[in-house]
Amino acid sequence: MNASILILGGTTEARQLAERLSETGRFRLELSMAGRTKAPARQPVPVRIGGFGGAEGLGRYLTEHGFDLLIDATHPYAAKISANAAQAAALTGVPLIALRRPGWERQAGDCWLEVDSVGAAVAALGEPSRRAFLALGRQELLPFEAAPQHAYLVRSVDAVEPPLVLPTVTYLTARGPFEEADERALLINHGIEAIVCKNSGGSASYGKIAAARALGIEVIMIRRPVLPDVLAFQTVDDLVSHVDQAFPPKV
Repeated sequence: MNASILILGGTTEARQLAERLSETGRFRLELSMAGRTKAPARQPVPVRIGGFGGAEGLGRYLTEHGFDLLIDATHPYAAKISANAAQAAALTGVPLIALRRPGWERQAGDCWLEVDSVGAAVAALGEPSRRAFLALGRQELLPFEAAPQHAYLVRSVDAVEPPLVLPTVTYLTARGPFEEADERALLINHGIEAIVCKNSGGSASYGKIAAARALGIEVIMIRRPVLPDVLAFQTVDDLVSHVDQAFPPKV
């Protein structure tokens, strides 16, 4: 019988991982998505949408469906889901491994101000009016209503509904990857003076960081949360190699 693997996804790497494991033909795979995006990208394996009801609910799901391995390939800032995964693995004894893309490193010429939360990012914009590009998820925008003096450019995969209660907001809907040249044009065209974003890592959204460096624009960078200490891999290749060794082909 093929090994059964549940992948907690929502990232490009999770889709790539599911595709790579599916190509082997050796695993029963299921990809779990939180369902926050209205039109998610197509996935190469069966998909489950929605939460589990916390760590205990995830544990029950693992047990009831006979999974042999749990892979946490969620976003680096999905701290609650990662914590639930670690607790569910401990409750059930199902092995847990993680795919964690490395964060961006500060380069010469970067003007970063690192903060610990969205609220701290709002405060870091300061009192004088600025034109700020908010490269954040829809769920994280509400705190900026406390700073209505700024003019905001908001980019998200789905439309922001309801709109923010702010006097000056421009909305863009787009899905990455975003190239540096396009990001530079965006920043110039909108007169952006500060970017607020997370240290997501990877190449898909790094264009704005490189563009900000070239233009001398401040980046208010929200630090990554502390995640559970589990066996983790930085690349899809390394994780697939580990799974191959843990579940070798049956002769």
